[in-house]
Amino acid sequence: MNVLQVNHVSKQYKDFALKDVSFVIEKGTIMGFIGSNGAGKTTTIKAILGMVDYNGTILMNDQPLTLEAKQRIGFVLDDVHLGNFVTGADADKILSRVYHHWDSSYYFELLETFELPRNKKYAALSKGMKIKMLLAQALAIRPELLILDEPTSGLDPVARSEILDILLGFVEDENHSVLISSHINSDLEKIADYITFIQDGAIILSEEKYELYQKYGILRLTTDEFEALDKKYVQGYIKNHYSIDVLISDVPAFKAMHPQIDVDTVELDELMIFLSRGER
Repeated sequence: MNVLQVNHVSKQYKDFALKDVSFVIEKGTIMGFIGSNGAGKTTTIKAILGMVDYNGTILMNDQPLTLEAKQRIGFVLDDVHLGNFVTGADADKILSRVYHHWDSSYYFELLETFELPRNKKYAALSKGMKIKMLLAQALAIRPELLILDEPTSGLDPVARSEILDILLGFVEDENHSVLISSHINSDLEKIADYITFIQDGAIILSEEKYELYQKYGILRLTTDEFEALDKKYVQGYIKNHYSIDVLISDVPAFKAMHPQIDVDTVELDELMIFLSRGER
């Protein structure tokens, strides 16, 4: 079952537009949302959360995304918090009045687990502690869906690893789901089940992560080898000083036709670069 369906969502700004954005998130999965700065990730997330108006439909559990449904969505956005002078204890008093399913006991258990002080103001926390504080608040509403916009940006490797472990634990029972946008694609390679790639406000692909690895591959060719290549598999290429890197699709069929050519496994960073900047 899909916990979230984003159907043909569009949003027009003066100098940017979301263009017919559609994707689904299955229950019990983590969706990695990737794209360059200004591609439309944050605008899409804010549309889901009802922070911006849009054309199209967004459904949760096959139902309209009502205020009651939004009670089941926890979120972490870098620029959205209760205020610089709010302590962890203050947040409990505030959010318990906002969310119907707020769990104070679980919240304070999370603060202890994350080694966060109850009485320290938000502004006095480190970057990593702020993210974990926001994550504790998002989890304490007992959400079905957790939405995070660049939660590991600027964190050291240890703090990032802790956050990723928390997200993996959250979806372990297969009843909870995560949508996480990130520029750190190595993090998504560790935890994501699906990848959605947005570029210039449009969805380029939305597929299971391991299917992407099987579908796409990289060739490292000389100019002569590239000129002789059957181009029907080529999705993009980048010319270097002495070679040409080529993104191909349908790797099994390509290998069957060209067993003599080595095919490297594609990484998310490379896939983004080829699909956004590679020549066709």
